Amino acid sequence: MRFEVQKYVILLKMFTGIVEKIGSVAKIISQGKNRHFFIESELAPELKIDQSVAHNGVCLTVVGIQGNIYEVVAIDETLQKTSLSDWQQGDAVNLERAMKLGDRLDGHIVQGHVDQVGICYAIEDAQGSRVFTFHYDPSLGNMTIEKGSITVNGVSLTVVNSQKGAFSVAVIPYTYEHTSFHTLRVGDKVNLEFDVIGKYVLAKVGALELKI
Repeated sequence: MRFEVQKYVILLKMFTGIVEKIGSVAKIISQGKNRHFFIESELAPELKIDQSVAHNGVCLTVVGIQGNIYEVVAIDETLQKTSLSDWQQGDAVNLERAMKLGDRLDGHIVQGHVDQVGICYAIEDAQGSRVFTFHYDPSLGNMTIEKGSITVNGVSLTVVNSQKGAFSVAVIPYTYEHTSFHTLRVGDKVNLEFDVIGKYVLAKVGALELKI
């Protein structure tokens, strides 16, 4: 049983929502409907071909490495369902490598599969911290709960206020400075991944309601 659990975790390519480094988009090349992104980062020399890395919460595979720059490819579906289609040269990118078996889970379970794109609606100063409010389309079936987990651009955060189609998170100064949150502006798109446990519970409840 232990072996099966380990095998399952490896296949998940799980992340934690704890950003390792901030990279930057060095170059973008379009090829058909795909886009090749060249990311400059201190992590590049430590990476390997075929390694999974979360980019603003989007799991992408490393296909090339040269010095401090590595290459990933986003297919058309990824571009349509995430904010990667808006990336420009010089944009800051939150980076996290997939966790290894035995690593501490300091954030929460993150799959690197973006559920939908949200919009930064407001940014408020909260006596040293900052409160970010995001809006999203609730018709897609996603939801948040207060004190629950949410991943915004690959960053594991706790929901402090939850409404239908909107939620707020408090970002401490360290997180603000060590992620791309310090570049975020009102109106910007963000990648949202809702809590995976909550999604399974919601799906199960929905299935039970259909049977009643």
